[in-house]
Amino acid sequence: MKKIFVNGGKELVGEIDIQGSKNSSLPILAACVLVSGISCIHNCPDLSDVDAAIKILEHLGCRISRDNNTLYVDSRCISCYNIPHTLMREMRSSIVFLGSILSRKGRAKLSLPGGCEIGLRPIDLHLSSLKTLGVEVDESFGDIKCEKTKTVKDAVVSLSFPSVGATENIILASVFIPGQTTILNAAREPEINDLASFLNKCGCDVRIGSGGTVVIKGVLCAHGCEHTVMSDRIVALTYMSAVGAAGGNVLLKRVEPNTFLSVIPVFKEAGCKVIAQHDSVRIISEKRLNCVRDIRTMPYPGFPTDAQAPVMAMLCTAKGTSVIVENIFESRYKHVGELVRMGAKIKIEGKVAIVDGTDSLHCAAVTATDLRGGSALIVAALAADGKTAISGINHIERGYENICGCLGSIGADIECIECNE
Repeated sequence: MKKIFVNGGKELVGEIDIQGSKNSSLPILAACVLVSGISCIHNCPDLSDVDAAIKILEHLGCRISRDNNTLYVDSRCISCYNIPHTLMREMRSSIVFLGSILSRKGRAKLSLPGGCEIGLRPIDLHLSSLKTLGVEVDESFGDIKCEKTKTVKDAVVSLSFPSVGATENIILASVFIPGQTTILNAAREPEINDLASFLNKCGCDVRIGSGGTVVIKGVLCAHGCEHTVMSDRIVALTYMSAVGAAGGNVLLKRVEPNTFLSVIPVFKEAGCKVIAQHDSVRIISEKRLNCVRDIRTMPYPGFPTDAQAPVMAMLCTAKGTSVIVENIFESRYKHVGELVRMGAKIKIEGKVAIVDGTDSLHCAAVTATDLRGGSALIVAALAADGKTAISGINHIERGYENICGCLGSIGADIECIECNE
């Protein structure tokens, strides 16, 4: 079993290149199922979730090769329409393959997905939307069987909540439907735009409108293309939180600050200096941070739920009391107990977290129970006194490419070690 060990109290100085986006790579890889050709995907991060997506693609009949962070996906010989339970359980976002398999094969069979346990992420919106598109859905014994039974032209799908996964699945399921499919109250995350960009390069017609409207005009087929995945805004925000907590001066390169403009004011309110350029962000933290009175997670363009945990960890040693309201998932405070083990003073009241800043944190043996909660433990450990041992790093490896190497390159005393326990 691997563990991450962090000897805290080291100032962070230097530069980091931000990896490609996990939340963009996965739906784009799923979209490759639609393509009758070879897709070349650049800036695809080396993550366990990406590995899980590759296994699914190979099971479906694709041929995959990798050259560093470039993936070549040959999907000309898709032969399967089902994904076995073992592969579905490896990552939560595996459900996004549903729409693309339906488009390519006209039917799909898979089981409920696995992934981080951060609360209910029901797929009801996915399935009800597919029914609107003429798909017959049968749920039984944990399996989902879908089949296109009729052609629905000019469908309008109105989402009760701007779900990212549901929006992606509807887009992927609609690209070959004759006429026009319109999604109302669609998710507006930049990863949706990146998926649309890839599909349009493949010959599809996906138009992202203002105010959460997406229009898909059906085409007959999709061909291969070359595409570069956008940078990972959550990884960028995690490293910004690390600098805020530990102190230092770090330049984040190959980043798109326009995708997380709603979060930059939080760092400034905390006392960090943030200098954003078109493809870089410099963050400087020279003294103990101030509290942030009101952070509320919201769908994009609001404060992202994925950034809640690392930012909370940063604020554990801030002066005063910070208040965080988690509006997206009901179980996204599982990292709090581990932060408390390190000396943090945090109280949870329903969806509200009250963080009373303490003078310092101390080392402890802690365990990551989910992806972003794991990143929060690393952020806290960088600011803590002593050497913190973090287990459960398989969660962290789902979304962070070589996080120890990246932080080590800017001065962190951090290493990943194989342990016998």
